[in-house]
Amino acid sequence: MSPVPITPIKVGHIDDVQELRRSKPMKIPTRFVRDIDERPTVETVALPSPCEVPVVDLSKLMSGTKDVSNAEISLLAAACQEWGFFQVVNHCIDLGVFERIEEVAKDFFMLPLEEKQKYPMAPGTVQGYGQAFVFSEDQKLDWCNMFALGIEPKFIRDPKLWPKSPPEFSELVETYSMEVRKLCQSLLKYIATGLGLRGNVFEEMFGVAVQAIRMNYYPPCARPDLVLGLSPHSDGSALTVLQQDKGSSVGLQILKDNKWVPVQPIPNAFVVNIGDTIEVLTNGKHKSVEHRVVTHKEKDRLSIVTFYAPSYDVELGPMPEFVDKSNPCKYRRYNHGEYSKHYVTNKLQGKKTLEFAKVQIENSS
Repeated sequence: MSPVPITPIKVGHIDDVQELRRSKPMKIPTRFVRDIDERPTVETVALPSPCEVPVVDLSKLMSGTKDVSNAEISLLAAACQEWGFFQVVNHCIDLGVFERIEEVAKDFFMLPLEEKQKYPMAPGTVQGYGQAFVFSEDQKLDWCNMFALGIEPKFIRDPKLWPKSPPEFSELVETYSMEVRKLCQSLLKYIATGLGLRGNVFEEMFGVAVQAIRMNYYPPCARPDLVLGLSPHSDGSALTVLQQDKGSSVGLQILKDNKWVPVQPIPNAFVVNIGDTIEVLTNGKHKSVEHRVVTHKEKDRLSIVTFYAPSYDVELGPMPEFVDKSNPCKYRRYNHGEYSKHYVTNKLQGKKTLEFAKVQIENSS
């Protein structure tokens, strides 16, 4: 959610997928049809065996006995190192807020198109309603409508993009975002502890953390084998917190052991993943993992995503605790604001964006 203006670009005509589904339910425009090597296979679309992502119980971390808490910290550390993903249960966020944010997000996406278009996501930017990460007229599009807002710090907000309808939207987003921010801070504390670091090291390092929210709506698609709901990518954040609407189709897939495997959400849980920032800081000990979204032929899907990252003026690089002779420095030091700008001005393409930070090793031959 970089606040840096981006030069206007030509993206061509972009169909609104909800309107397309409504008016021409069997039509898949060419721009949505993926090249053969990018298409989800029949097996992954059918989702035969959901991925058993580790489950972390926040109540055990926060109020368990020392032995229980230490065991849960070990589980969290293993999840971050081996999976890059985990689900959080007993997260202390009021279930009323949890459920209402889903309702208000769905209400927004169900508004008439002309109402949603009052808050447009300009080409090359990442706030407002539309499709993000589109930078050319021939680029393949995701089968998804997005609505994104910068939350913290306040200067990244664009007041024109905060909707008047539904009437409770803004207040609820504020409440929800404040609670998720606390969750991110707690998780980072326990992640640091699991790494053998001081619990508050990330909070001190990040300064006034940048936070953004994005709501994704994936309508049913007549040919889910031809499209992707969201292109493969890793996240540029430190942590990403995902909430999935009850009753939605199972769409999130992570790249595990070179295979795309689905993540079955647990009711009232968050799915959390490590972002590029933590991979860099730990010199690759914890990895940001590629993930994508597939669509469903009959069911829609709604997700609400929070991105939590360091302040734009922070300098980042591998922490000395994770660099030695057997683990040489894999990433250079860089300004996080520059990386954020680089991330949002490139299309989603696996982990290619992280090459920005990688140390270039010269060939000796």
